[in-house]
Amino acid sequence: MSQISRKQQTQKRHRRLRRHITGTSDRPRLAVFRSNNHIYAQVIDDAAQSTLCSASTVDKELRTGLKAPAGSCDASVAVGELVAKRAMAKGIQQVVFDRGGNLYHGRIKALADAAREAGLQF
Repeated sequence: MSQISRKQQTQKRHRRLRRHITGTSDRPRLAVFRSNNHIYAQVIDDAAQSTLCSASTVDKELRTGLKAPAGSCDASVAVGELVAKRAMAKGIQQVVFDRGGNLYHGRIKALADAAREAGLQF
């Protein structure tokens, strides 16, 4: 009787989700990775296997203006706004949201809501 760790549960969910979620050039994938200290978001075209734009709490542009800790919901909101701004600058209006196996709650939800507020549609 073995127990699965939380990280393994997340990886299992992510593999299951990725069977159904793919990004195209018309509608790329907004992939989110969450660690204990930071959050990362990328807009990916899976057909061309390329990252179109990205944002994270380790970006210099974001780190200087961020008053909250990098692992907070406020930081996730800032990352969501930044990735949406960068995607809109490249002409990307619609994306497919990939929560990376994480539950749609807390920092993941904050990032998604901020990206929607900034103009991305998903």
